[in-house]
Amino acid sequence: MERLCETDFPDIRENYGIIRGNIDKAKALANRRDEVRIMAVTKTVPPERVNFAVGLGVKLLGENRVQEYLEKRDSYAKAEVHFIGGLQTNKVKYIIDKVSMIHSVDSVRLAEEIDRRAAQHGRIMDILAEINIGEEETKGGISAEKAKDFCGEISRFENVRLRGLMTIPPAGCGEEVFARMQELYENIKASQNGGLFDTLSMGMSGDYQAAIKYGATIVRIGSALFGQRKYAIH
Repeated sequence: MERLCETDFPDIRENYGIIRGNIDKAKALANRRDEVRIMAVTKTVPPERVNFAVGLGVKLLGENRVQEYLEKRDSYAKAEVHFIGGLQTNKVKYIIDKVSMIHSVDSVRLAEEIDRRAAQHGRIMDILAEINIGEEETKGGISAEKAKDFCGEISRFENVRLRGLMTIPPAGCGEEVFARMQELYENIKASQNGGLFDTLSMGMSGDYQAAIKYGATIVRIGSALFGQRKYAIH
């Protein structure tokens, strides 16, 4: 793989510096000293731009589409990859051995398939339960009211490990939505009987600072890092 020079993508370098600074400010305002991970959301972004971000220090990539990821993965620099998009059960087999976490688990049937495929590969797959905190009909996810029971149900599988929750709050929502999600996360965490429940994936390019205020441990950044989606995949 050809090594990229520091001046290849100055826009990404500048954006990354701004994001890091904003995260530090948000953590300071919230009196947080724990880690908030930056996930680079790579949908439609060419591998060379992704790799430049990895070179700057981004250690976590988020993939939305199975086919796109399979086409690009061999061109990526070394980084941890999570799957964050809607996932059909018949596509689980293609990524089960290629990602370290699946964020978008919103049905027992999907969790069951992940468990089955993980068992075939002799591994335990980390997953997040997707919560539709805004109760939007156009989005996937479990309602807040059903979240605790759902988490209990999918935690019973032997080859998946429920690590926390993921959500996509409504665009332009108030902070009360983030506060509600934080409260739900803490309540479910308290019911896990000491299990490893440590991940709240919440916040994107337009709202990641608010998400950090309310406990997000992973913020999913696409356009704020790479710019608006205008790059074709080759």
